[in-house]
Amino acid sequence: MKKLILFLAIGFSAFVSNAVKAQRHILPGATDTPSYIHLLKGKKIAVFANQTSMVGEKHLVDHLIHQNIEVKKIFGPEHGFRGVADAGEKVGNYTDAKTGIPVISLYGAKHKPSKEDLADIDIIVFDIQDVGVRFYTFISSLQELMEAAFLYQKPMVVLDRPNPNGHYVDGPVLDTAFKSFVGMQPVPVVYGMTIGEYAKMLVGERWIDPQSMSAYDMMKLSGIEPLIVIACKNYKRSDVYDLPVKPSPNLPGLSSIYWYPSTCFFEGTVLSEGRGTGMPFQVFGHPSLSKNLFSFTPTSMPGATNPKLKDQLCYGWNVSADPDEVRKKIDGRIHIEYVLEAYRQFPEKDKFFILPKSGEARGSFFNKLAGNDILMKQMQQGMSAEEIRNSWEPGLVAFKRIRQKYLLYK
Repeated sequence: MKKLILFLAIGFSAFVSNAVKAQRHILPGATDTPSYIHLLKGKKIAVFANQTSMVGEKHLVDHLIHQNIEVKKIFGPEHGFRGVADAGEKVGNYTDAKTGIPVISLYGAKHKPSKEDLADIDIIVFDIQDVGVRFYTFISSLQELMEAAFLYQKPMVVLDRPNPNGHYVDGPVLDTAFKSFVGMQPVPVVYGMTIGEYAKMLVGERWIDPQSMSAYDMMKLSGIEPLIVIACKNYKRSDVYDLPVKPSPNLPGLSSIYWYPSTCFFEGTVLSEGRGTGMPFQVFGHPSLSKNLFSFTPTSMPGATNPKLKDQLCYGWNVSADPDEVRKKIDGRIHIEYVLEAYRQFPEKDKFFILPKSGEARGSFFNKLAGNDILMKQMQQGMSAEEIRNSWEPGLVAFKRIRQKYLLYK
């Protein structure tokens, strides 16, 4: 018996060791310096980055400066260059205290750089950790930046990073009539691509602004490569990738990242989605639900200074667990069941969805997240999760055919 236990212990230890090694050997594009540094030497550079843009223990901006690259300016996305702003909080321009480099916000007064912003720039470097979910706004920032870069004839280098939700594709495909900054293209909620693959799809399908697309074609004809993707090394789509830096304040770890595609729908409802707790997107509820359910109270905290239902005792659900358990439970699909059950139990159904000032459901944030007004109607009609999921299938099949053309990883 002791031998068996020892054998199992050694086997488990080897498994953990191999898992750690696999994690360690996944190298984001930014770490492959020789593949892109020659493109930047002697050029004036703009960098689109945030707190996730790390090369080992050093930030990309510091890494480039150390390589004698002239970084003229930094563009910052939602949550800001240092990644501390609340979700949706408008961020202004400022000078980075550490480097003295001007930071221009692309999540404030504007979403894309102006001609003046790029006048003294030769090439743009994009390096952001994405989580592979349509309404996570970094892919919208990517598109806006690409459009400006091509329009003003500036090549762009995308340093690719693994997608922690890259192992599956699921959810409703966006109807472009519902296009917004939380969903700009006809892709499902979980699209199963890295940000580098997504960039290639934007130009390959000619989904970017026609004027920018024409400028892209002119650059190609003149012998300039407008878009260069530096791929990750030793990465497979099925790999578990535990992000070394949290991608935003309310995605503190893999459990929240895995649940995010399923539970972010609560942002379009009056229920708390767990912001202002230690388990964002893993707990959700409302004061008017049954007191027999799990209870929690959202409070003010960094990254969620004024969360929904702040300081109110909420009743609902807690789906938090170890990341491996969460990934196994999710099993490669969006779990719409939770928002359906919350709607079923909510006492005033006409107040469940947050509506715009006009009162028109079509313009609701829930419909922007869903990418259509069908899901809301399906919920109101009492359709089952399985019926709703079946309605997604034709769109998913069509999207997967498109997606296949741009995949860089097995």
